[in-house]
Amino acid sequence: MTSKEQKIASFDPNGVGDIGGGLFGLPFTIEESEVVIIPTPWEVTVSYSAGTALGPQAVKDASPQLDLYEPTIRDAWKLGIAMEEISEEWAATSEVLRGKAEAYINWLEAGSPEVGKAEFENLPAEVTAKGEEFLQWLKQKALRYLEQGKLVAVLGGDHSTPLGLMHALAEKHEEYGILQVDAHADLREAYEGFEYSHASIMYNALKLPQVKKLVQVGIRDICQAEAELAQQSNGRVAIFYDAVLKENLYGGDSWKKECKKIIAQLPQQVYISFDIDGLDPKLCPGTGTPVPGGLEFEQAMFLVRQLVKSGREIIGFDLCEVAPGDSEWNGNVGARVLLKLCNLMAASQQKLEAQF
Repeated sequence: MTSKEQKIASFDPNGVGDIGGGLFGLPFTIEESEVVIIPTPWEVTVSYSAGTALGPQAVKDASPQLDLYEPTIRDAWKLGIAMEEISEEWAATSEVLRGKAEAYINWLEAGSPEVGKAEFENLPAEVTAKGEEFLQWLKQKALRYLEQGKLVAVLGGDHSTPLGLMHALAEKHEEYGILQVDAHADLREAYEGFEYSHASIMYNALKLPQVKKLVQVGIRDICQAEAELAQQSNGRVAIFYDAVLKENLYGGDSWKKECKKIIAQLPQQVYISFDIDGLDPKLCPGTGTPVPGGLEFEQAMFLVRQLVKSGREIIGFDLCEVAPGDSEWNGNVGARVLLKLCNLMAASQQKLEAQF
């Protein structure tokens, strides 16, 4: 059997990406890799455009096209990054429940007429029960990898999917903060009746006492109840609205200064929740709920680099809401975000040597 060291010796990082290989065309198995990506093909509660359940495959398909050289992180590709097989069972369950949920949402938007009430009244409970099962499946899977000393990330799927990883990390760490890059606050309680809605992920995360701080960046589509929840959180939730960030930049502040203010809100250990719609939608037009505005790619990556440079430790992350759309562009951008986050997480835990 070929060892990891032998694979490193024989692999050409300058060659053509191997589309038949692993994630990013890398030759490593799950066992050999320091970073394990768990794909979550789930989008039952999406309330606008579907497609995010196909995100993991779109990212994987695009990933061999990326060059692996990272100027500020030495020999990053040698770390070993591997992604689990995409669960056909969860993908099929998502597809079936998504059909039911879409009909239910249409019924709600029609004013919940008496016709159809009997058909839909038990659906939220059915979806919630399956969402709880999904949470426990991911939590136990993540815990097994964490106990092996691996770094773990989730590749969604809609933004509801990483809650199980957050629960797993809550068992491994006394406290941590969440840095959320997103167009939406996702602080709704059981949105549209679904406890594990994609729009409720951060409301649910805050139920974990280990989550001491939630710092949201790029928010530009938020309801009054969410804003009030943040205002009444006694500082536990800090929102850096996209409009305010832009106003500060237009007024002459540097992005580096804004990043410093963001990072100052975070504790030593940080989980990153990266919704692709936190970026300018020209970078992710296929995502389910695109919103004008947002961060540029390098703005977002600069923020994460500054987080690492501050000495904080990234203990896990998710990348969600990538949908294939009408072209390969969405998977391309998603793959680049994923690779950067993997490398920067490893650098923050000193598994890679960084110079920035």
